[in-house]
Amino acid sequence: MIYLLDANVLIRAHEDYYPLDGVPQFWDWLLVTAAAGQIKMPTEIHAEIEISTGELGKWASDQTVIDALVLQEDVDPVLLNQVLDQGYGPDLTEADIEKIGRDGFLVAYALAAPDNRTVITKENSKPSAQRGNRKVPDVCDAVGVQWRRDFPVFKELGFKIGK
Repeated sequence: MIYLLDANVLIRAHEDYYPLDGVPQFWDWLLVTAAAGQIKMPTEIHAEIEISTGELGKWASDQTVIDALVLQEDVDPVLLNQVLDQGYGPDLTEADIEKIGRDGFLVAYALAAPDNRTVITKENSKPSAQRGNRKVPDVCDAVGVQWRRDFPVFKELGFKIGK
């Protein structure tokens, strides 16, 4: 199984739980796990992190991080269009597309191998949201992609602090 990270997972990890300068063990573990092919981040999602200011953006811009973490493939435009149409709605407006941002790419990469890829996000399901306001878990459900929250996956993959 390959876990595809949403940008919010790393943003929240750095800002709320595992700051780069306070819990370097998490970031070291993340890179080892990514280099082993268990965790990846699509390039479009990685770009959301890389442009951030401060320590997280600096970390994400490091070539070692890019080599380990970034999924080395291009999105299938047919699958991306399927995600947009079925996951968000037909005939999306420019405003909808702007609200969606790069989330459609994340789900499309998972849809390329739905039995072997799972989206990891911090977003909460909100089934009543429509079109550009839909949340990643609901879009995943709509197109048949697995999704999970981050902490249970990190635990399953063996992350722990200390001995």
